[in-house]
Amino acid sequence: MIRVGLAGALAAAAVALVTAQAPPTFRAGADLVSIYATVTDRAGRLVTDLTRDDFEVRDNGRRQPLTVFTNDLQPFSAVVMIDRSGSMAGHFELVREAAATFVHHLLAGDRLRIGSFSQDIVISPDTFTSDRDVLLGILREELQDVGGSPVWAAIDRSIAALAAGSGRRVVLIFSDGDDTRSDKGPAPVDLDRLIRRAHEHDVMVYAIGFNIVETQRMAVPVRPGPLPPILVPRPFPPGGRRPIAQWGTRSVTRTITKPPHPGLEKLAGESGGGYFAMSSSGSLDAIFARVAEELHRQYWLGFTPSSRDGKTHRLEVKVRRSGLTVRARRDYVAAER
Repeated sequence: MIRVGLAGALAAAAVALVTAQAPPTFRAGADLVSIYATVTDRAGRLVTDLTRDDFEVRDNGRRQPLTVFTNDLQPFSAVVMIDRSGSMAGHFELVREAAATFVHHLLAGDRLRIGSFSQDIVISPDTFTSDRDVLLGILREELQDVGGSPVWAAIDRSIAALAAGSGRRVVLIFSDGDDTRSDKGPAPVDLDRLIRRAHEHDVMVYAIGFNIVETQRMAVPVRPGPLPPILVPRPFPPGGRRPIAQWGTRSVTRTITKPPHPGLEKLAGESGGGYFAMSSSGSLDAIFARVAEELHRQYWLGFTPSSRDGKTHRLEVKVRRSGLTVRARRDYVAAER
């Protein structure tokens, strides 16, 4: 997890980097298992100067020779999915503006669709595009009104939109992860099933998690004052006891803040993406710059699997240099030919 409060200089440098023109990419065969790896040092800075020999990849514990290795600038296809539920209402304009900044910083080969979810899940336009005017128009005019929060279903729909494509495919989700739905909303999706779907379709999930803010109404007990003497009946009840005053209640409203749902971080980690916890001092523009930089500067590793058994295989990606951390997908499905 990365907690973001990045300096303006880092954001500016990242923006300058990602707005450069991307060189041509190359395609590998259908049997290739692709792994996109992000490497950082102890300070969280990206490390981009590693070589093929610095990496070790294991498939179910067996080391695999790399048939593909590059860290050239690489374009990507992404669905940017925005949570429009009531618990996110206070962040609507902030997220809209930051998403627009992300659109402005795309490379020529990057392609996007913009999604939002509340009572329904909508992804526009009908096909992936690099047209900034179209994407910005969707952000300005087509995001849904406030409603429910089918978080996992929205990510599942985003994965489906990316499934038919090739190359680097990404879901970028802005949400608190509070998965709720109305009776008329989309059917619920199980988180574990969602993780399997990301593995099957080789889709990375980047999640920007916001705190869950809930407003609750509750009854608070109120102890009444002593009964005025004029209201004390005479004579006293048998035994000489005075009447016992009864407690009452009053309704109060309070706001509760909870961390983002941990499923967001789990999904991002399992898919090889990234998780950013949005702190009160953080900048969404800086987060977008960091995400864009990561996506364009990841290492592309590939190998040909020795077995196509239709099962889920565990992946391990390590680097030989000390003090470095690598993030990459942890599983893949060895689909039968």
